[in-house]
Amino acid sequence: MMNVQMQTINQKMAVEYLKFFYPTIRSEITQLSKQNNFAGVMQATINYLKDLLLESKINIIGHHIKLMEFIYKKGNSYVKDMIENLFVRSFESFKKHTKIQYWNDLYNYMPVKFQEIYVEQQKKDEIFFGK
Repeated sequence: MMNVQMQTINQKMAVEYLKFFYPTIRSEITQLSKQNNFAGVMQATINYLKDLLLESKINIIGHHIKLMEFIYKKGNSYVKDMIENLFVRSFESFKKHTKIQYWNDLYNYMPVKFQEIYVEQQKKDEIFFGK
Protein backbone atom coordinates (compact mmCIF):
# COMPACT_ATOMS: atom_id res chain seq x y z
CA MET A 1 0.00 0.00 0.00
CA MET A 2 1.32 3.41 -0.92
CA ASN A 3 1.55 6.06 1.82
CA VAL A 4 0.27 9.30 0.28
CA GLN A 5 0.62 12.50 2.24
CA MET A 6 -1.62 15.41 1.46
CA GLN A 7 -0.04 18.69 0.51
CA THR A 8 -0.06 21.47 3.07
CA ILE A 9 -2.89 23.93 2.42
CA ASN A 10 -1.79 27.52 1.81
CA GLN A 11 -4.16 30.48 1.64
CA LYS A 12 -4.82 30.08 -2.11
CA MET A 13 -5.73 26.41 -1.67
CA ALA A 14 -7.82 27.27 1.40
CA VAL A 15 -9.79 29.76 -0.69
CA GLU A 16 -10.53 27.04 -3.25
CA TYR A 17 -11.81 24.73 -0.51
CA LEU A 18 -13.90 27.54 0.99
CA LYS A 19 -15.45 28.34 -2.40
CA PHE A 20 -16.46 24.68 -2.60
CA PHE A 21 -17.65 24.46 1.03
CA TYR A 22 -19.63 27.74 0.86
CA PRO A 23 -21.38 27.87 -2.53
CA THR A 24 -23.84 30.48 -1.26
CA ILE A 25 -21.04 33.03 -0.82
CA ARG A 26 -18.71 31.76 -3.55
CA SER A 27 -18.79 35.03 -5.51
CA GLU A 28 -17.91 37.06 -2.41
CA ILE A 29 -15.05 34.68 -1.58
CA THR A 30 -13.82 34.91 -5.19
CA GLN A 31 -13.89 38.71 -5.15
CA LEU A 32 -12.04 38.93 -1.83
CA SER A 33 -9.44 36.40 -2.93
CA LYS A 34 -8.78 38.42 -6.12
CA GLN A 35 -7.84 41.25 -3.76
CA ASN A 36 -5.55 38.88 -1.80
CA ASN A 37 -7.78 39.46 1.22
CA PHE A 38 -7.70 36.11 3.03
CA ALA A 39 -8.82 37.75 6.28
CA GLY A 40 -11.84 39.09 4.38
CA VAL A 41 -12.56 35.60 3.06
CA MET A 42 -12.47 34.24 6.60
CA GLN A 43 -14.75 37.06 7.78
CA ALA A 44 -17.21 36.30 4.98
CA THR A 45 -17.45 32.69 6.16
CA ILE A 46 -18.00 33.88 9.73
CA ASN A 47 -20.73 36.30 8.63
CA TYR A 48 -22.42 33.50 6.72
CA LEU A 49 -22.38 31.28 9.80
CA LYS A 50 -23.79 34.12 11.91
CA ASP A 51 -26.67 34.37 9.43
CA LEU A 52 -27.27 30.64 9.85
CA LEU A 53 -27.17 31.14 13.61
CA LEU A 54 -29.97 33.72 13.35
CA GLU A 55 -31.95 31.07 11.49
CA SER A 56 -31.12 28.51 14.24
CA LYS A 57 -29.43 26.18 11.74
CA ILE A 58 -27.09 24.72 14.34
CA ASN A 59 -26.51 21.41 12.55
CA ILE A 60 -25.38 23.20 9.39
CA ILE A 61 -23.05 25.44 11.38
CA GLY A 62 -21.61 22.37 13.08
CA HIS A 63 -20.97 20.83 9.69
CA HIS A 64 -19.15 23.97 8.50
CA ILE A 65 -17.04 24.02 11.67
CA LYS A 66 -15.91 20.48 10.87
CA LEU A 67 -15.09 21.50 7.29
CA MET A 68 -12.96 24.35 8.65
CA GLU A 69 -11.20 21.84 10.88
CA PHE A 70 -10.16 19.95 7.75
CA ILE A 71 -8.48 23.09 6.39
CA TYR A 72 -6.96 23.82 9.80
CA LYS A 73 -5.42 20.36 10.16
CA LYS A 74 -3.76 20.55 6.74
CA GLY A 75 -3.10 24.29 6.75
CA ASN A 76 0.25 26.01 6.84
CA SER A 77 1.07 28.27 9.79
CA TYR A 78 -0.55 31.34 8.19
CA VAL A 79 -3.80 29.52 7.47
CA LYS A 80 -3.86 28.07 10.99
CA ASP A 81 -3.21 31.49 12.53
CA MET A 82 -6.06 33.02 10.54
CA ILE A 83 -8.46 30.26 11.54
CA GLU A 84 -7.47 30.56 15.19
CA ASN A 85 -7.54 34.37 15.30
CA LEU A 86 -10.65 34.96 13.23
CA PHE A 87 -12.76 31.83 12.94
CA VAL A 88 -12.33 30.34 16.42
CA ARG A 89 -12.27 33.81 17.98
CA SER A 90 -15.72 34.44 16.45
CA PHE A 91 -17.22 31.69 18.61
CA GLU A 92 -17.50 34.15 21.49
CA SER A 93 -19.76 36.29 19.35
CA PHE A 94 -21.82 33.23 18.49
CA LYS A 95 -22.18 32.51 22.19
CA LYS A 96 -23.41 36.03 22.89
CA HIS A 97 -25.97 35.98 20.10
CA THR A 98 -27.71 32.67 20.65
CA LYS A 99 -29.62 30.71 23.24
CA ILE A 100 -27.55 28.77 25.75
CA GLN A 101 -28.84 25.43 24.44
CA TYR A 102 -27.80 26.32 20.88
CA TRP A 103 -24.40 27.41 22.17
CA ASN A 104 -23.98 24.10 24.01
CA ASP A 105 -24.88 22.23 20.83
CA LEU A 106 -22.41 24.29 18.81
CA TYR A 107 -19.68 23.75 21.37
CA ASN A 108 -20.27 20.02 21.20
CA TYR A 109 -19.94 20.14 17.40
CA MET A 110 -16.55 21.81 17.71
CA PRO A 111 -13.53 19.63 17.19
CA VAL A 112 -11.51 19.16 20.38
CA LYS A 113 -8.66 21.27 18.98
CA PHE A 114 -11.02 24.21 18.37
CA GLN A 115 -12.45 23.79 21.88
CA GLU A 116 -8.93 23.91 23.30
CA ILE A 117 -8.07 27.03 21.30
CA TYR A 118 -11.35 28.68 22.31
CA VAL A 119 -10.83 27.95 26.03
CA GLU A 120 -7.26 29.22 25.85
CA GLN A 121 -8.45 32.42 24.16
CA GLN A 122 -11.04 32.90 26.90
CA LYS A 123 -8.39 32.46 29.61
CA LYS A 124 -6.10 35.00 27.96
CA ASP A 125 -8.97 37.46 27.54
CA GLU A 126 -9.73 37.09 31.23
CA ILE A 127 -6.12 37.81 32.16
CA PHE A 128 -5.56 40.70 29.76
CA PHE A 129 -8.98 42.31 29.62
CA GLY A 130 -10.74 41.12 32.76
CA LYS A 131 -13.57 39.63 30.68
